[in-house]
Amino acid sequence: MIVVTAVAVLLALGIARTSAHRAIENAYYDWWHVLAGARYTPAHTAVVVIDDATFLALKDDPLAFWAPHFARVLEVLTEAGAKTIGLDVLYQVSAEEWLRKLDLPNSDAARNYDAPLRGALAKGNVILITHLVPAQEGAQLLLPPPDQLAMLPRGMHDLGVANLFPDDDKYVRHFLTAVDPDARKAGTSFGMQLALRAAGQDPALGEWEIAGTRLTRESAPLAIGFAGPPGTIPALSMNALLRADALRDPAVQALKGRTVIVAASHAGTADRHFTPYSRGRGTELMSGGEFHANVVETILSGRYPRALPAAAEIAYLAVLLMAATWGFMRLGAAKGAGLAAGLCAAVVLPSYLLFHYHWIVPVAEPQAGILAAFLVALGLRLTGEARERARIREMFGKYVSGEVVDKLLDEERRPDLGGEAMAVTVLFSDIRGFTTISEKLSAHEVVEMLNAYFTRACEPILAQGGTVDKYIGDAVMAVFGSPVRYPDHARRAVRAALGMAREAEAFKQWMQERFPGRGLAEFGIGVGLHTGDAVVGDIGTPKRKEFTAIGDTVNAASRLEGVTKEMDCVVAASEATVLAAGPGVQTGKVEQKTVKGKTGPLTVYEITGLKDE
Repeated sequence: MIVVTAVAVLLALGIARTSAHRAIENAYYDWWHVLAGARYTPAHTAVVVIDDATFLALKDDPLAFWAPHFARVLEVLTEAGAKTIGLDVLYQVSAEEWLRKLDLPNSDAARNYDAPLRGALAKGNVILITHLVPAQEGAQLLLPPPDQLAMLPRGMHDLGVANLFPDDDKYVRHFLTAVDPDARKAGTSFGMQLALRAAGQDPALGEWEIAGTRLTRESAPLAIGFAGPPGTIPALSMNALLRADALRDPAVQALKGRTVIVAASHAGTADRHFTPYSRGRGTELMSGGEFHANVVETILSGRYPRALPAAAEIAYLAVLLMAATWGFMRLGAAKGAGLAAGLCAAVVLPSYLLFHYHWIVPVAEPQAGILAAFLVALGLRLTGEARERARIREMFGKYVSGEVVDKLLDEERRPDLGGEAMAVTVLFSDIRGFTTISEKLSAHEVVEMLNAYFTRACEPILAQGGTVDKYIGDAVMAVFGSPVRYPDHARRAVRAALGMAREAEAFKQWMQERFPGRGLAEFGIGVGLHTGDAVVGDIGTPKRKEFTAIGDTVNAASRLEGVTKEMDCVVAASEATVLAAGPGVQTGKVEQKTVKGKTGPLTVYEITGLKDE
């Protein structure tokens, strides 16, 4: 069992590292988000959306000339008490630079059009975005216009890389603290930069501790603890902040103390992404601004979805798969498959429940382990079962009928070869006057006669499910009730004994025809039956063993066979056998006999037939 468990654990761990398996695990993870819905109320962030209403209000101004409007928004947010502001809009050329390119007459507008925005940036509570793009000479950052960059108090450390890094299936589940570990460069991610500013941390450092979590610029991708589906982060139209009375708006006042991200969310924007909430029908994509807000919420609240530590993961798998293997090794294929299906379903619940506590507990991995354990255990059972069936067939095939062997193999409970006490009926039979007969026949003729007789005499035994235990010279010992436990073993033994008597009567004709004129005595047999407890098992030496029965019941049956001579009958049975055989047993003579090995006399019956047969 330990070997099967170890193999299953290793297979599960190996399969879990494949991309196909990871896709299944991601699907479970995503559906937990869908089922959970909104997970907590965001306390640190909000989004000012550049929506359709904003575009309608500013339809006369090209986007490149929105600098005064953005300045107004930044001013209102600052006065409203926003802790940090992120402007998720990338300009590479300012309106003033563009106007100079047109070589228009010099004017105050051309020189100072962006002045309000530069003034808002100079206050130091605004983070601008930059974007990492591929190029022939390597990835490069798209930076804001130089005149805006020059107004940022911390220079490069007032910039955040806005790139999102989806998984292979295009879903975004993780974020990077930085795209460049060099603290001298503008490589910190946008969400991380905003969180650092809100937490009062110095972005120029290489490591920080926020909400009890140590973070570095070189941290591995971290899972985003989404607050909920799109729309969970508080959102306000940018147009509301452009109104003259914006500061009296309760929704604007509610932005106090929050990190606010100004980002596009209008119809047709390409800044929308797949999230774990995008599974199923009717789910919408999440805007980039809300993505960054969820990253900030994750960092400031410390609600990171955390995978199980490697040791805990292995321990979980080991305990689960050991329990599963224990069941698989004891159940048949059908019941084992049912158990595997049940366990595969059962591991779903703890994963979903612990998801609410921000733990990522694998589902597909233990399911793969359960299936591996089932298949390995099934393979061992099949090969072991085949060997066991072959061994049992070889051991009992010579002594019981093929039907009995099949029944024995089909039973859930196999005989305990180490020995067990059980109630059985033992039959002993021998040939009358065998010594005299054998003296008048050659050795080959004796063997021929015995083989012919045993072939006929054993048929009734096998037909009644009895076991031909052994041949002792001319005697036959048979056991009923073992190895297959027939509850009516006594009646079967009586029926077999009467059948042997009929076969012996018919065998007289064979003897006369085979050995005419040899002066042989008339052929006859005696059969003794006794019912009681006996010890049954595989008895002998390591080199020579046989499955047999021993004990007082066996000895008594042997003695009763000898009593048939005294009673001048063919079949003699003890009272225990007659009572156990049930109604309908026809008897003749009844005598009290003291047999060797018994302290008291036995009531012995001559069996003449069965009334119902």
